[in-house]
Amino acid sequence: MSRYRYGAYEDGPDPLAPPYDVRDALDAVGDSVLDGARPDDALRELLRRGLPGAEGRRGLDDMLRQVRERRRALRDRGRLDGTLEQARALLDTAIGQERAELFPDPGDDARLREAELDTLPSDTSQAIRRLSDYDWRSAAARRTFEQLKDLLRREVLDARFQGMKQALENQDPAAMQRVKDMMADLNAMLERDARGEHTQEDFDRFMGEYGDMFPDDPENLEELVDSLARRAAAMDRLLASLSPEQRAELAGLMEQAMQDAGLAMEMTRLGDALRARRPDLGWGQPEQMTGENPLGVGDATTALAELADLSELEAALGQDYPGARLDDIDEDAVRRALGRQAVDDLAALRRIEAELERQGYLQRKRGKLELTPKAVRRLGETALRRVFSQLASGRRGDHDQRDAGQAGELTGSSREWRFGDEQPLDVVRTVSNAIRRSAMERGTSPAAAGEPGARLVPPPAGARATEPVGASGAVTAGGNGARRPDGVRLSVDDFEVHETERRTGAAVCLLVDLSYSMVLRGTWAAAKQTTLALHALVTSKFPQDAIQIIGFSNYARVLHPTEMAGLDWDMVQGTNLHHALMIAGRHLDRHPDFEPIVLVVTDGEPTAHLRPDGRSLFDYPPSTDTLVLTLAEVDKMTRRGACMNFFMLAEDRRLVSFVEEVARRNGGRVFAPDADRLGEYVVSDYLRTRRA
Repeated sequence: MSRYRYGAYEDGPDPLAPPYDVRDALDAVGDSVLDGARPDDALRELLRRGLPGAEGRRGLDDMLRQVRERRRALRDRGRLDGTLEQARALLDTAIGQERAELFPDPGDDARLREAELDTLPSDTSQAIRRLSDYDWRSAAARRTFEQLKDLLRREVLDARFQGMKQALENQDPAAMQRVKDMMADLNAMLERDARGEHTQEDFDRFMGEYGDMFPDDPENLEELVDSLARRAAAMDRLLASLSPEQRAELAGLMEQAMQDAGLAMEMTRLGDALRARRPDLGWGQPEQMTGENPLGVGDATTALAELADLSELEAALGQDYPGARLDDIDEDAVRRALGRQAVDDLAALRRIEAELERQGYLQRKRGKLELTPKAVRRLGETALRRVFSQLASGRRGDHDQRDAGQAGELTGSSREWRFGDEQPLDVVRTVSNAIRRSAMERGTSPAAAGEPGARLVPPPAGARATEPVGASGAVTAGGNGARRPDGVRLSVDDFEVHETERRTGAAVCLLVDLSYSMVLRGTWAAAKQTTLALHALVTSKFPQDAIQIIGFSNYARVLHPTEMAGLDWDMVQGTNLHHALMIAGRHLDRHPDFEPIVLVVTDGEPTAHLRPDGRSLFDYPPSTDTLVLTLAEVDKMTRRGACMNFFMLAEDRRLVSFVEEVARRNGGRVFAPDADRLGEYVVSDYLRTRRA
């Protein structure tokens, strides 16, 4: 007997899991698109605001605000010259202790030592270099001076290797020798890597011996190089942020400390290797620190390194560069700066972007984000709901024709036959009516009224409808001849026909102005929403209609459904209605049996036309040729039987004069709606025309 064991599905994502719910995110993107934004801008706006609904995930703007607050806090932490200040204080202390020891001594040696102390340079690094060979008379002064040199060694090493200060606190010579060995091995490993001889085993051995000196715990050489290079670049920025005098003094102190420790050569080799590997880290760029507390070199370097990381994170969160993606944001940088919760919020935003693409709502073409037909349909439905929410309630869109005859579509219902009907006969209902009537006449139940197997045969030509039809198909004459088997008796009132309907088709042309003035007047978003709403209405409620959306500026072009959502205005001169009407006329000619409907949405009179060579000619005020050619296309529309309705989005005198002339020639109507009611006017006019 077979035995089965059931457990969690482990071969990838759960195939039975419900799809990730992106409806709220898609609707948020759609709202921005309907307000005039491009799809990529709409998605970026969603990611900036954060997820809608009750999830409470932060957006990029909240993270960006936290990063900027963190940067301000770091700048206010302290001054960069803290090590110089501390070194000067220790040096002055040592000199004071030495003078206190020399003052009671009346001998010449004491006076010579005092003279040497009097001639020390004011530069701290040079004074320390002069005193490196000085034979201190005071034991306290000697200890203070050694403390000073140890401080400089620890600060410089901590500036290069984070956490080194704590490792050298006990001033153990063996610890310093281990640092020397580490730097020599590190430089040797970098050189082998440059020759292509480095392996992961080499790195693992290095970390096994010196891993405690690297609290970042890098997993490979590249991560180690990145960490060291960032601190080295931060140290370089620290020097660049000081005044020239301070920079020279601190550089001298660091050089003296490395020479005393025997690390000057190894430190120079390491610095050159790191700069060559990571030249992109902004070496030598100054940073402004505004705090009052002095910072040591190590602490200042840590602060500047963190500021550099925050600057990179701020740029990534801003997403203001071409081709920006959420994948560009470093999760480790987010975790270091903002904590684990911010990483979870970023993951949620990334999933939204990925799911919109995976579920077929967004697609990238040539690096540009576009809405798919699936998303456009949903967007059109949203636009249509907006429009219908403004319309008064009532019966809209029902333009059925109930006398379609055999060519119509069955509605599923039937009615009594009337003279002249061409609808197909409903045999079942007709026979049922005859059986029911015969049973009522005989006083029996309808089930017993007819013999089994009785069938209906159409009456022969000339037979009266009241004569019974036998099962054999012959007419039984009343009282003459042999008796024939009883049949189903049909009367005129028994006949029923299938009810059919025919929906009349329409060829719809919506001409939308794409010129720059639509944006300047704030009407572009309303025009885009109207376009999507009308397209959704026609394709869903009236699928037999043929709709074509035509956008026009200096030239006109047909707009496909997937293009409409990402539709943008054209920053060009010209309102070429002449070209748009030519394209619309070709669409109407391809559907000669359809009812022609032409709707024009514009905020300006025609200012461009096509020349014989096919090039657009712009002229403002409109030239005579532009008006003549445009009105000629209007006359062609009139001869096609197309009624042109204009929706003016401006009260310009020339536009009013032009559309009045079009109405006089064509017989169409002119509307002047507010931008926020444009969709209501266009959809209502389409429905009114279809009902008519």
